[in-house]
Amino acid sequence: MHRFARSLPVLLFVTQVFAADVPLSFPPDSDQQLERTCFQTGQPWSTVGNLRSDVAIVYGIGPNLPKRIEDWRSHGYRIHVMTGVSWGSYQDYLYARFDGVNHEDEAQMDRNGNKISHGGDVYYMCPGTNFGKFLCVGIQRALDAGAEAIHLEEPEFWVRGGYSEGFKREWRSYYGEDWWRASKLKYFLYRRALQQVFDHVQAFNQRTGRKVRCYVPTHSLLNYAQWGIVSPESSLARLNGCDGYIAQVWTGTSRTPNLFRGQLRERTFETAFLEYGAMQNLVRATGRTVWYLNDPIEDNGNHDWEDYRVNWESTLVASLFQPEVWRYEVAPWPERVFGGRYPKRARPEQRAAIPPSYATELQTVMNALNDMKQSRVEWDCGTTGVGVLVSDSLMFQRGEPTPSDPHLSHVYGLALPLLKRGMPIRPVQLENVSVAHYLDAFRVLLLSYHGMKPLSPDVHQPLAEWVKRGGVLVVIDDDGDPYNRVREWWNSDGRNYATPREHLFDQLGVVENKMDETRLARIAKVGNGAVIWTRHDPAKIAASAGDDAQLVATVRQAETPAALKWRETNYLLLRRGPYLIGAGMDETAFGGAKELRGKFVNLFDPALRVRESVALSPGSRFFLLDLSANRGREPRVLASACKALPTKRDADEVSFTVEGVGNTPAVILMHAPKQPREIKLSGQVLKDFEYSSADQVLWIRFANEAAPRELSVRF
Repeated sequence: MHRFARSLPVLLFVTQVFAADVPLSFPPDSDQQLERTCFQTGQPWSTVGNLRSDVAIVYGIGPNLPKRIEDWRSHGYRIHVMTGVSWGSYQDYLYARFDGVNHEDEAQMDRNGNKISHGGDVYYMCPGTNFGKFLCVGIQRALDAGAEAIHLEEPEFWVRGGYSEGFKREWRSYYGEDWWRASKLKYFLYRRALQQVFDHVQAFNQRTGRKVRCYVPTHSLLNYAQWGIVSPESSLARLNGCDGYIAQVWTGTSRTPNLFRGQLRERTFETAFLEYGAMQNLVRATGRTVWYLNDPIEDNGNHDWEDYRVNWESTLVASLFQPEVWRYEVAPWPERVFGGRYPKRARPEQRAAIPPSYATELQTVMNALNDMKQSRVEWDCGTTGVGVLVSDSLMFQRGEPTPSDPHLSHVYGLALPLLKRGMPIRPVQLENVSVAHYLDAFRVLLLSYHGMKPLSPDVHQPLAEWVKRGGVLVVIDDDGDPYNRVREWWNSDGRNYATPREHLFDQLGVVENKMDETRLARIAKVGNGAVIWTRHDPAKIAASAGDDAQLVATVRQAETPAALKWRETNYLLLRRGPYLIGAGMDETAFGGAKELRGKFVNLFDPALRVRESVALSPGSRFFLLDLSANRGREPRVLASACKALPTKRDADEVSFTVEGVGNTPAVILMHAPKQPREIKLSGQVLKDFEYSSADQVLWIRFANEAAPRELSVRF
């Protein structure tokens, strides 16, 4: 996993100026308390890290943390603190300087006796009972410095790990028997460590009357399973004091290849769409918070800027297709974005700094993300209300001797055929089906116990009740998964089911040999709903050049019992207030490109030009501002490649405080019913502007500075 740059940022192109004098603070933004946008940084404030988001997440809990916190706070940011849970500069714990006990045997270890490292002696940990207590010491430093929230990122235990003496010791304690490898124990250990820190923070809150929150930045279940990592994921919601997550989805996770129609390749947009959906379904109906991470580059520094831009646009659009989420981490390590030179594999003189156009595009989008809490949500796409069930146990079947499909095709083989036909299918967390109203948005659910198993029999009764109320469960499973034979709840303690699917059917009242037969599947009516069962392995569907069509035909049999309106499209289009998010689907062989007509501004266009038509051609990604939704008599900012906070308004003048990443090109697009008479920046007349009377929009251009300045426009 290429995570070194993400955890230990190294500035390759040091042009930034770090704060030395008392800064000019940006004026208060009344909406900043919503914490709509944030970024994480291990550096003090700098001109290239100054993204002007609501929150700066200060990374690392070392001795210099209080100084860095005060630096960012003095520049007007709300302060959160983040640290790694499974790895970090934790040598004091390893080498007996914390509690007098050497803990090197708690480093994760593979079968060959090799410690699993994040670099040097920064090991991935098998957290013992004192590890959480050690973390609490650093967390207390953050609490004392006034952090408003704590983020404990990436509780990760490698599937190939589990051979250390520390893990064997935990096995004997947990199970009361001799050691063997077990992902379920790995799942528990990080949950325990996190609970220790959460309890520490909650005790601090009770003593002080403060309300410091706790979050877990984590990869998606789909990514962890595909990369061979075990993490607590959905079980975190059952911990006391867990307020939510940051969904760590970015190019590096989403470009992991998967199979569709027998072709193994990167599908960054589609994978990101499902990853973000999986993360949103961890918190839906629970009242917890989630931020979506977007990374303008990625941890692998060997790509060029065009590669980074194209893939960032794909992940960004995928994240915007989840309208319930309106908070974003706009960048990890902004210094490596605006101060780095790439690709690293090239000679130093051939590496390039960020193109000015991309710097403008990024800041335009980052500022627009502050405005995504919109009440108007309208889809134009294929059939909605379809989900695919996933369980944390996807992570448990990745090891020897019989690992599940290496490309996670037991999930992608079910989801991609529908997503490619314009249906916004969403992963649905099996562990959460008992949460009240969790399944209300779904009419059809796809399920296979290939590659995963229900962790408890308790999930089957809520599924059965959902079907009886009118849902349709489509089961794609040939009962051939070898993990059906492990000693688990369905074949022990008085239960004698050969597979967990048999227990589910028993709860549904479905008798296999009494189901109606069709050409594609067996069907049984259950209350007001139905069960459709076809004996297939989803991984074989993904590996086939044509079986996706058969899967879609099978799912379409749910159309009548689920009272669905079946529709297939070669695009996804979503309106969120004045914004339109669009994606043209490739690898589909029907229909021409969807064309939009009107007055639009593509926020991926650094010039912010007005367009009268947009075609959602295959592979295209759009983040559009619909000018028809922004009519009015008052001038106002529509989009900006800087923070532009309104400060003054009278009959013939408006003023803003503006600030951005230093030495990058800024553009502000305003709705203006008439042409301006004069524009001034910091008291100096600004000549670089353009007005369109036909569209009633004004473009203002200048160079960003990482300090607040007044921009005034007189009409």
